[in-house]
Amino acid sequence: MTYPRNFSHIGLSVPNLDEAVRFYQEVMGWYIIMEPSDVFEDDSAIGVMCTDVFGAGWNKFRIAHMATGDRIGIELFEFPNNEQPENNFEFWKTGIFHYAIQDPDVEGLVEKIVAHGGKQRMPIREYYPGDKPYRMVYCEDPFGNLVEIYSHSYELTYSEGAY
Repeated sequence: MTYPRNFSHIGLSVPNLDEAVRFYQEVMGWYIIMEPSDVFEDDSAIGVMCTDVFGAGWNKFRIAHMATGDRIGIELFEFPNNEQPENNFEFWKTGIFHYAIQDPDVEGLVEKIVAHGGKQRMPIREYYPGDKPYRMVYCEDPFGNLVEIYSHSYELTYSEGAY
C-alpha cells in the first residue's frame, strides 16, 4: 500500500546567500538551522555527495539551511558565477516553477515582499468570490524565485474539488 510521504525541503539557488537569508528571516519569518557556510569539492562526505549531484569540477559553493513554521526545510545555495535566467517564468517547461506558502494576511505579506525588493506579479484573487474568503497571489522574491501565497491551507482551498 502506498502512503503519502511528507515534504522535507526545497532547494533554492540565490545570487547572494547573506541577502537571501536576511530576506527569508525578515519577510517570511523562517529561522536558520545551519548558518551560511562553504562546501568544497573534496573527499569529505558532503563533498562526495555534491560531486555525485553536480559532477566533477564544481569547486565550491555556499549553503545555508532554514526552516518554516511547519518544519519544512529551505536549502539555499549560492554558486560562484551564478546567472539570473533571462526569463524566470517559463511555466510551459517542465520542472518546478514556484514554491507556495500560507499566510492569512496576504496583503501584508505582499507589501513586505515588495518593500524588501520583490515584486507582485498579479492582483490578489479570490478562489470562490462571494462564497469563501480563500485568496491567492503570485509574487517574486528579490532573487527571481516565484512564490505563491495562499490565505488558507492547500487542502481547504481545493477540498471543493473544482473551481
